Amino acid sequence: MRHSLPLAPQFYVTAPQPCPYLDGRSERKLFTALQGEGAEKLNNALSRQGFRRSQNVLYRPSCSDCMACLSARIRVADFSPSRTQRRVLKRNSDLKRTATSPWATEEQFALFRRYLDHRHADGGMADMDIFEFAAMIEETPIKSRVIEYRETAATPETAHSLVAVCLTDVLDDGLSMVYSFYDPDRIDDSLGTYLILDHVEIARRAGLPYVYLGYWVPGSRKMGYKANFSGLEIFKNSSWQDLGDPEEHSGETHPLSVDPIAEQVARIALPDTRS
Repeated sequence: MRHSLPLAPQFYVTAPQPCPYLDGRSERKLFTALQGEGAEKLNNALSRQGFRRSQNVLYRPSCSDCMACLSARIRVADFSPSRTQRRVLKRNSDLKRTATSPWATEEQFALFRRYLDHRHADGGMADMDIFEFAAMIEETPIKSRVIEYRETAATPETAHSLVAVCLTDVLDDGLSMVYSFYDPDRIDDSLGTYLILDHVEIARRAGLPYVYLGYWVPGSRKMGYKANFSGLEIFKNSSWQDLGDPEEHSGETHPLSVDPIAEQVARIALPDTRS
C-alpha cells in the first residue's frame, strides 16, 4: 500500500521595506499561502500564533532586529467598557449593523477611497483601485463576513448611508478584524473604537472568547488606541499574556533580539489537515 504525507505549508520571508509604524526602521514578514481544503484549520492555528490574514496569505512580522509588533486580542469575558467607550457606544447607537458575504460594492469602494484620502494618503494602500479593493474583500478561502454600518437617524439626504465597513474573519475561537474603514467626516464619533466595541458584542453573543485586533506596536501613535481596551492580551515570546502596563513593553531594537527564521518556523505548530 502506498502512503503519502500531507504537504506542509511552505514559509517565505519578504524583502525589507520601510516600517509603516516606527520611523527609521524596516519591516520584514514571514508568510505562507492559505489555500486548499486545510485553509480553515491553518488559519485558526496560525492566528493563535500571532499571524494575520491578507487575502490568500497568512503573515507575521519577522524583522531582523525588532520585535515591536505584537499581535493583540481582547478576552471577551474580561472586557468592560470604560466611561469613554460607553459614550462612544451611545454616540453611535443610531447605526444599523448588517453582516453580508464577502462581496465588494462600489458604495464600499467610494467610502474606502474617502477614508484613505483623509487618513492614509501616503500609506501602502493609497493607490488601490476598485479591482484591488475587490480582491482584498472577496479573495478569502475561509469563513469571512463584510459587516456594514449604516445611518438610521439622519436627515433624508443621509439616511441609510454607509458609514463604516469591517472585513471580519470568523475563527473557531473568535472574530478577527482583518480591515476596517469608515466615514472620515465623523471623526468625533470615534468609529474605529466603535467597530471594536461592536465586534466584542458580536463575539459575546456568538459565544466566541476573543476578538483579534491585529498588531499593537509600543511607541506607535497609530496603534496606541488598542491599549485602551480592557481584557487585552498580546502574543509575546511565543505565548499570549496580559498586556499589563503598556509602558513596560519596549519597541527598542537589538541585533540579537530576533531568532533566525529557521528557528521561528520550527516552532510553528501546524494543524493536522488530513481530516
